[in-house]
Amino acid sequence: MRQLLTGLVDYAGLFPPAALPMSEAVANYARYRTSAARPMLARFVVPAARLNEFASSATTVRAATDIMPWPLAVLAAASDAETLTAFDAAQAGRFVVDSVEAKADSSAGIAALAAAYRPQRAVYVELPVDADPEPLIRQLAERGLRAKIRTGGVTPDAFPSPEQVMRFLAACVRHGVPFKATAGLHHPLRGEYPLTYAADAVRGTMYGYLNIFLAAALLHAGNDPATVLPLLQERDPSAFIATESALMWRGLTLDAEQIAAAREVFAGSFGSCSFDEPVQDLDALSLLPFSR
Repeated sequence: MRQLLTGLVDYAGLFPPAALPMSEAVANYARYRTSAARPMLARFVVPAARLNEFASSATTVRAATDIMPWPLAVLAAASDAETLTAFDAAQAGRFVVDSVEAKADSSAGIAALAAAYRPQRAVYVELPVDADPEPLIRQLAERGLRAKIRTGGVTPDAFPSPEQVMRFLAACVRHGVPFKATAGLHHPLRGEYPLTYAADAVRGTMYGYLNIFLAAALLHAGNDPATVLPLLQERDPSAFIATESALMWRGLTLDAEQIAAAREVFAGSFGSCSFDEPVQDLDALSLLPFSR
């Protein structure tokens, strides 16, 4: 579980459904960096247009003892490349643009992002998955870019089908393209949950981050997509067994080395507007490997 979870959550508190003010999101991230669940925390997600606002707010709450730069995942277009370079130079030692996230649905869009950012930066390109994304994923591989999948949203129609998610993951494995996920992954396991924080929020079927990332690790280890597909719909916590050396799901086993390999070169992270929910829900399942 440590191998699977370490650095798994990119904190996106600025985005729906939380949509927090910058000051509150930054204060949360600072607090998470000193929490017992700190190993699960990765980047702070921020739009390129709000980088200066972020730096101003974060400078006031960043503890003097927090000597490592805060890693950022920046939502940007190809035209933002110079802005990001200038930000890195101005904020060296305090904050660093660790990765770039952008959208593209064409060869031209992918080429523009590659020209703007590669090879200097890791770039995750969000692809549409309603149609087969394999041709675009092949182009990402050719240009050294990474893939991003949107696994949910604040309305039921924002969630792709399990077959669409599996098709995306399998294509990424075939072409050696690392991926990350975003949206709708607040909870460890698939289930029915409110889609927003409103009192009268619509409920919908959401994916679990354990479902997605354990499935990705199994595919990376060579398991057949048809065999792994049911994992994306698994709701029973008793189907997951964690030991000191392995993770098991319904007869399929991954050892720590296989999980570490998948996380290092394939299964990156997921963006979540909540860090507390992913941690607390995992703790409730007695699967959290970090002290609380």
